[in-house]
Amino acid sequence: MSAFKRLIWVGHDRKLPTEIYTSLVASLFSDPRTLIVGGLGSIAAALIIAWQTADLTLISSAAGLIAITLARAWDMHAFASRAETVMTRATARRWELRYIVGASAYVALMGAWCFFAFARSADPVIHLLAFSIILANMIGVAGRNFGSKLLVNAQIACAVVPMTLAMFLYGGTYYAVLGCVLLPFFVSLKSISDRLRRTLLDAVVATRDVTLLADRFDTALNNMPHGLCMFDPQRRLVVSNKRLEEILHVSGFGRGASLRELLRACVMSGTLNEATMERLLAELESRLSGKFDGELAVDTEDGRALSLTFEPMENGGSVVLVEDVTERKNAEAKINHLARYDALTGLPNRTFFHDQMEWVLATMKRGTHCAVLFVDLDQFKQVNDTLGHPAGDALLCAVAERLRGIVRDTDFVARFGGDEFVVLETSARDPQAASILAGRIVEELGKPYDISGHHVVIGASVGISVAPRDGTGADVLLKNADMALYRAKSEGRSVWRFFEPEMDVKARARRSLELDLRDAVATGAFEVYYQPLINLKSARITTCEALLRWSHPERGMISPAEFIPIAEEMGLIVDIGNWVLRRACHDCAQWPGDVRVAVNLSPIQFRRGNLMSSINEALAGSGLAPNRLEIEITESVLLQDTEVTRAILQELREFGVRISLDDFGTGYSSLSYLHNFPLHKVKIDRSFLAGVGANARALPLLRNVARLITELGMSVTMEGIETREQLDLIANEGTFDEAQGFLFSPAVRPQEIMAFLDVTSLKQWLQSPSRKVA
Repeated sequence: MSAFKRLIWVGHDRKLPTEIYTSLVASLFSDPRTLIVGGLGSIAAALIIAWQTADLTLISSAAGLIAITLARAWDMHAFASRAETVMTRATARRWELRYIVGASAYVALMGAWCFFAFARSADPVIHLLAFSIILANMIGVAGRNFGSKLLVNAQIACAVVPMTLAMFLYGGTYYAVLGCVLLPFFVSLKSISDRLRRTLLDAVVATRDVTLLADRFDTALNNMPHGLCMFDPQRRLVVSNKRLEEILHVSGFGRGASLRELLRACVMSGTLNEATMERLLAELESRLSGKFDGELAVDTEDGRALSLTFEPMENGGSVVLVEDVTERKNAEAKINHLARYDALTGLPNRTFFHDQMEWVLATMKRGTHCAVLFVDLDQFKQVNDTLGHPAGDALLCAVAERLRGIVRDTDFVARFGGDEFVVLETSARDPQAASILAGRIVEELGKPYDISGHHVVIGASVGISVAPRDGTGADVLLKNADMALYRAKSEGRSVWRFFEPEMDVKARARRSLELDLRDAVATGAFEVYYQPLINLKSARITTCEALLRWSHPERGMISPAEFIPIAEEMGLIVDIGNWVLRRACHDCAQWPGDVRVAVNLSPIQFRRGNLMSSINEALAGSGLAPNRLEIEITESVLLQDTEVTRAILQELREFGVRISLDDFGTGYSSLSYLHNFPLHKVKIDRSFLAGVGANARALPLLRNVARLITELGMSVTMEGIETREQLDLIANEGTFDEAQGFLFSPAVRPQEIMAFLDVTSLKQWLQSPSRKVA
């Protein structure tokens, strides 16, 4: 027996669960007709005995029985009138005590009545009638009052004790023997009552457990996220939940419905059509019979996706789970789309395009060609920076739309990221067909755009590779098209170029140089050389320009013009520039105090590096005074954010660092630079000297530029002095302060520049054999 049931049989009824306890109390007040009929029988017997004996005590007992029976009948009616309300444990306890008081009073009076019937009369008929009434009431107690253990015990005690005592006191020997025999009977009667109570309580508890289990099962079943239905071996519905009705949009089918009836209800609700119903019926029959297993996908008429899974049961039936997987399918489709398409333009992305390209190449027919056109937008960055990223995104979408309109339905267009697009032209007649398509792309993309009310004009450069001429694999063709694009952009904007084999050779050489350059930065393989600048009045060295040199272990000395642009593209130029700055300040600190060092700054270093922090670190580490450091910038630096540039240059000037404009006269030369920026010196490019001897206008131009710079309060340095005649020319003008060039010395190592610092005159300098050290 469980602990729960043992708890029922031991102790007071208050240990019972409330719902069981209240039901037991309610059983006491059930079937009031039985109580009234039994009471009327007892009253009739009492009245007969009272009339027969005319005894006042027996008459009073009969009257008392009538009063108590009426009171109990009223209690029965009162309980029945409130039976619809929920009864609490406390209320049930009050009704139980009320019933026990009434029933005990009734039985106690019956016992007293029986005692007086034996005591007041010697008539055996009266004795038999009283004995029969008590015995009948005791049997009724066992059958009716099992709901209260206390009541059964009280009633047996109140009736049996007076009757047995009367039989021993006022009866003869036979009465005494009968009394002794009755004692085991009444003990058995109490045992019968207890067993009846236990049996009925078992049934009540079992019913309660089954009800609780059924309620919990029903709650769990109807709160499942999936629809559930269970079929018996005859394909009849046994169990289903509410979620199934919600998913299928059906209701009203119940236990015993056939599979066809269930599907027919789905058709009536619009979830399925007739054709789908017949197909699904055959599929379900196959799976329910065990011929097939696995998930069954169903598309509904309202655009939802359902998934059905089957679990066979031992008795031959099956459990079917129905899940609405619409959201999951949509999410999977969205993820799949995002994995294959560009989120901004809706074009295929790099991965999906690569797969499409591999398929095209694998199925390409002999004698046909396909071309890969790598498209890069010109001036897109300026649009993005000027109008903002939303405008840039809108421009990319417009470009994508134009590309879709240019290509054929059999061609593919993809966005590789940023402003790079790729077109795959399939089944081209010959390689030159790609040239026609490239021309159309350049022409269409070069037409004006209306972006958020702004008139925008950009261009496009295109690199082309053709299969099978330039390769038969997707990776090779894309790489070759990219190299062709690089050539196109280097030759100008809005042009296209085909891949050529020598491009690959140059690309390999560049990649090798990139690797070597990165290794050189890591190992410190660079050197700083110095080229002197001569003051034309004092004929002494006033400044030495620091120039970076790289001696490759295999290729020898590599020109800065070759590796500096690569270092800028690789993002290494800031680290290299900071190293040169520290090295130059350290070397200059060893020179005479009137000699400065000039260090070139890359535009990228100027824009990205923390320039003031780097200069402070270099000066502090070397102990060099700020006025002995000269920073050389090119005009491209001044083309950047002018306000920020001016602020940085002004901060450098106030700190004491000198600022020099290098290579003036090349690139985007503008006289406004001389007026708007805080410069100390302007170095005129050697190109101004090239035509002095042959062009009559060259010398006046050079003379006037130098005079203008001088009048603006800046010193003038002439670069590229290679002959004595050029030196005499600028020396006689009187407006030039310094000269620099191979006539004096090429760039030399730090230890070699020391030999030049002791020269006391220009003549001595030019005649000194030490200047030929380099």
